[in-house]
Amino acid sequence: MNANKNLVIVGAGHAGVEAAFGLRANGWEGNIWLVGDAEVLPHHLPPLSKAYLAGRATPESLYLRTPDAYAAQNIQLLSGTKVTAITRGRRQVSLSDGQVLDYERLVLATGGRPRLLPVANGAAGKAANFRYLRTLEDAECIRQQLIPGNRLVVIGGGYVGLEVAATAIKANVQVTLLDTTDRVLARVTAPPVSAFYERLHREAGVDIRTSTQVCGFEMSADQQKVTAVLCEDGTRLAADLVVAGIGLVPNCELASAAGLQVDNGIVVNEQMQTSDPVIMAIGDCAQFHSRIYGRWVRIESVPNALEQARKVAAIVCGKPPRSEAAPWFWSDQYEVGLKMVGLSEGYDRIIIRGSLEQPNFSVFYLQGDRVLAVDTVNRPVEFNLSKQIITDRLPVEPNLLDDESVSLKEIIAAANAELNSA
Repeated sequence: MNANKNLVIVGAGHAGVEAAFGLRANGWEGNIWLVGDAEVLPHHLPPLSKAYLAGRATPESLYLRTPDAYAAQNIQLLSGTKVTAITRGRRQVSLSDGQVLDYERLVLATGGRPRLLPVANGAAGKAANFRYLRTLEDAECIRQQLIPGNRLVVIGGGYVGLEVAATAIKANVQVTLLDTTDRVLARVTAPPVSAFYERLHREAGVDIRTSTQVCGFEMSADQQKVTAVLCEDGTRLAADLVVAGIGLVPNCELASAAGLQVDNGIVVNEQMQTSDPVIMAIGDCAQFHSRIYGRWVRIESVPNALEQARKVAAIVCGKPPRSEAAPWFWSDQYEVGLKMVGLSEGYDRIIIRGSLEQPNFSVFYLQGDRVLAVDTVNRPVEFNLSKQIITDRLPVEPNLLDDESVSLKEIIAAANAELNSA
């Protein structure tokens, strides 16, 4: 049906690779070009701050697909290659190696890049012992410097910073973690959850310092290494290694230059189409209107990238896509598994099931009688049921949520009965 058509995917991360293989699975017979700027084979990103740093994973174990799989599915993988321009009038993309590819459909899966620390724009940002964590090269550089007794300063108390801290402390590295806000995970969790994680890390030996602003760095005489981190309150922290994790910036420059609509991400409609209907966008770079939340969102998560990739593969091949599901995220620190579902922005109260004194609880973020998001620690059953509550926008009785003798299954049944009787 489409044997002579070309489809180009820009970005060979989770979203791009899943889209390429999904297209073949859904019957796309034409050419598929998968263009990625990394020199290495496409690989999983989440283990970089966990298993890979800890030495429990090899580069080969992180491959999203084996090298042979691309050839078997007739997917043309162009690694170490950048798309330099999109010429929409001629439906062509220009590549850094001089090639020009024609396309009938173009999928932008350009992902994001680490937000840069403003005070590290000089020699510090180029130092061998200063790193952001986004690539396999970053992870390898950090791993080699996780030497017992070394002093690590982590800048940023989000998931990446906390995961790096947990891995490093288990390697007997001295860890100090700095955050500008008054608590870790301030952007994504409620204060009680932040307090739980601060206690978890402090008990493991991490020196957490909140409300602390980095203002500069001391460098070695040859300007090749950071020797200390300087803070606005006058604190000087000697450092053998510095890792910064202060957020992600979506890669939208290519889309902007092509005249596509961009607003904190590449804007797409329900069909994942950009303002040019033959160009689609998925993953961390895509801004879409959420049916579940009734507002525009851009979601940075591997599960979301995979879901949107599968959706695009179905749509392009004329198959019905799955409807929007609640986004979810996860973070492993020490022996504690945190799984989160939903977006908590706008909540007006929280309900805690279980006790935050133990790593076994769920925290529900409510707006009225509606659950916006749930954080679960070592409660996989409640995590899975919470997905249903949020995706289906089920109204819940807060007093029932507060009562652990009432199971979530019973609460869901009561909510469905109420909806059916309405």
